[in-house]
Amino acid sequence: MMDSPRSGLPFMKMHGLGNDFVVVDERTAPDRVDAGLARAMGDRHRGVGFDQLAVIRDGTDADLELRFWNADGSTAGACGNATRCIAGWEMARRGVSALSLRTERGLLSARDAGGGLTSVNMGAPLLTWQEVPLAREVNTLHLPIAGDPVATGMGNPHCTFFVEDAEAVDMAAFGPAHETHPLFPERTNVQVAHVAGPDHLRMRVWERGAGLTLASGSSSCAAAVAAARRGLTGRAVRVDLDGGTIDIDWRDDGVWMTGPTAHVFDGVWR
Repeated sequence: MMDSPRSGLPFMKMHGLGNDFVVVDERTAPDRVDAGLARAMGDRHRGVGFDQLAVIRDGTDADLELRFWNADGSTAGACGNATRCIAGWEMARRGVSALSLRTERGLLSARDAGGGLTSVNMGAPLLTWQEVPLAREVNTLHLPIAGDPVATGMGNPHCTFFVEDAEAVDMAAFGPAHETHPLFPERTNVQVAHVAGPDHLRMRVWERGAGLTLASGSSSCAAAVAAARRGLTGRAVRVDLDGGTIDIDWRDDGVWMTGPTAHVFDGVWR
């Protein structure tokens, strides 16, 4: 990012498959972001607009440390597409092909996958009710909610519904109705997905604290894990979202996601 007057806050605008972010590098502008600033910048009519805001800090046991904010000012423990975007940008800036990143999710690994693609290992999925977390002990593979969804933790909670046609679901109504379900004490991201072919999902996403989004990396990981656990797909899955396609591979060392990233512009928040 370019230098700016002291009164301004430099930022980058990025997106992964239309899942868009503001990125603030606090290595050069420390301790500026809080809930109020996140809400102001996240307003798509009066601010910059984003699904999530990501803050870059110097890592103590990693190359970078990341923190995430939702557009409503709440914090997010994980944001897969923002992690990929920042990792891709930082690898290009440093001239390296691999990177480590510390988030609330844990220590994550990123690598340049070639062809403009970036891969990030989002860690092992969290599959017990305490880990997701849920409000009480239930079978995470078959939640006691109409539609028989699956719960998965990816550093943030997810609720995945397998439906006949994901495109036919009114996500503007369906998403918020389930985001605040009492079984999810920290709210939840909501996905609807159908099997479009062998190891191929079509998915749509409602993100807690952000609303309807064109894509979500952690949601794609959660849906792929849920589909594999249900026996609907294998563990390597192509996921088609409203904003494009991402590849998910649930391996022994974690859930890897691979897709394109875009650095749209640099700006200064006054």
